[in-house]
Amino acid sequence: MGGFLNALGQKFAERWLTLLVLPGALFLVTATAARILGQAGALDVHRLTKQITFWAEAPAVNSIGGQVVLLLAFLAASGAAGLAAQGLGTLIRHAALAAGWRTWPRPLRRWAQARVTARRAGWDTAHRRYRRQLDADARTLARDGRRADPAARQVAYQALRRIATETPDRPTWSGDRIHSVSLRLERDHHLDLPAVWPHLWLVLPDTTRAEITAAEQALTRATTLAGWSLLYAPLTVWWWPATPVSAALLLTAKFRVRSAIDIYAQLVEAATRLHLTDLAAQLGMDHTGPVDAALGEALMQRLRARTPVYAAGDGAAPG
Repeated sequence: MGGFLNALGQKFAERWLTLLVLPGALFLVTATAARILGQAGALDVHRLTKQITFWAEAPAVNSIGGQVVLLLAFLAASGAAGLAAQGLGTLIRHAALAAGWRTWPRPLRRWAQARVTARRAGWDTAHRRYRRQLDADARTLARDGRRADPAARQVAYQALRRIATETPDRPTWSGDRIHSVSLRLERDHHLDLPAVWPHLWLVLPDTTRAEITAAEQALTRATTLAGWSLLYAPLTVWWWPATPVSAALLLTAKFRVRSAIDIYAQLVEAATRLHLTDLAAQLGMDHTGPVDAALGEALMQRLRARTPVYAAGDGAAPG
């Protein structure tokens, strides 16, 4: 047990150092440079070196006690900056997924509704172009007996997918990418994914859960990177070199968020389709053959039957 606790403590310390302290230390160094140099002397290395040397020669810093206090303060400030970035990343994640946008405050809700309307209009146009391309390819096959060049079809599909893989229902691409999984599973198998997923998660193989967890952690790291970009943004008021840093972090975070969301959505959909029969077996249901709408209906009836139903006004409520 002692060895396990030591290993756990070492792993926690490594994660704390990697995820919080080191990025926070870089942020503090940048903030210090911004405070010393300002806009006029943004690249004045001599001025920066002179000021740091002046601080290092202070009597309080030369004593052992002063150095310990300074180190602890630096580590605490770095950790605090890391926690702030993670907190901003959590807010960015919720905003990117926009699952509950219909309950946002009215100004944000109006903006989100306008975004959804515009996205649907663009998606409808791209979808019509894609369908026309599919029809043209079918006519070519029927007339000439050969398959059409797939390049045009791929271009039309990518234009559609850049908006959404299904009819947009959320103001963001990331939110629609996750929502599209629920839409397809409900359409193909009559499944309510939010209701079935907690039960399905418990029967998934360890390797599958590890892959999904890794994708979710990648999303968390990407949104935390976006949080760092927001922390660097105010430094641009005092020091212009912080501008390309903040912009680079934001662009990198945007790419990584999309990539992580796409991978996560694919894994969730694949895991649901592949292991739905395992859940049915665990629930004592006999099913042979492919996963179909009949199995989904039966599963939902079984799961809903196990959920307590509370009459309105009886004073009882779950949770």
